[in-house]
Amino acid sequence: MDKKQVILRSWMFVPGDRGRMIEKAFGLPVDAVMMDLEDGVAASEKDTARRQIAASLDQVAARLKEDVSIHTPSRYVRINAVGHERMREDLALVVRPGLEGLVVPKVETPEQVKTVERILDIREPELKMPANSVRMLVAIESPKGLFNAYSIASASPRVIGLIFGAEDFCRELSLPLRREGEARDLIYARSALVTAAAAAHVQAIDGVWVDLKDPEGLATFSRQSRRLGFSGMSLIHPSQIDAVNAAFTPTADEIDYARRVLKAFEDAKERGQGAVAFGGQLLDYPIVDRARQTVELAESLGA
Repeated sequence: MDKKQVILRSWMFVPGDRGRMIEKAFGLPVDAVMMDLEDGVAASEKDTARRQIAASLDQVAARLKEDVSIHTPSRYVRINAVGHERMREDLALVVRPGLEGLVVPKVETPEQVKTVERILDIREPELKMPANSVRMLVAIESPKGLFNAYSIASASPRVIGLIFGAEDFCRELSLPLRREGEARDLIYARSALVTAAAAAHVQAIDGVWVDLKDPEGLATFSRQSRRLGFSGMSLIHPSQIDAVNAAFTPTADEIDYARRVLKAFEDAKERGQGAVAFGGQLLDYPIVDRARQTVELAESLGA
């Protein structure tokens, strides 16, 4: 992952046709809001959702024009699948000042990313938006998409991450309807996605925990996501935000340990020592670099 990239830990889906929910979401401590035009909106409400999202983005853009210090979560829109006639209708209306990125669903080939890229390359100058200002979070939701994940993540500099579409992926594999435990049946797919994202230097965002009545399951699942290498996770309800943010934020103990590792390494360098022992562990450059990444991540998140 690009170290200069801002890490977004929590990504919340909000139905695009629910204006009051969008307005409320902009004031929540979630890192990114994904205003939905795809699965979360009925076919009969797609036009309403496009208009509502456009109006919400216009309101934010107007506020930012008056006061650049105003903060909202990152503003993304999940469009309909590439190749679907609704996709072009989505892009014609929601690509506008105030938009920060698109969530592109059900991607299976790099060419699908390039299709969206070409449309954005035309739309941004037409709307006097900065070039390459609209980013892409690409959803991998099928075995074919997973096998092509690295090529997909590398298809455009606009791609900032891959997000795992667990429910569609489970359908493709004919997995049981009810998810059990820490979704052990999806460990391979999730790890493969993380590896592809890391190779392409983009973020990896895990799928949602759908059971709102199981906060312990959410906490366990999100901790496992972090251990697998995900940098964030998607969610469906404000009650899940704190648990997700906590799971992907270094703890006080982790930060303290990382700082002590860095100090031990710097002290050893000053003494001219090549090998450094700390806490019974030999410190080599990969360990020191991970400690440095931990401290930098904590500082960027204000932890």
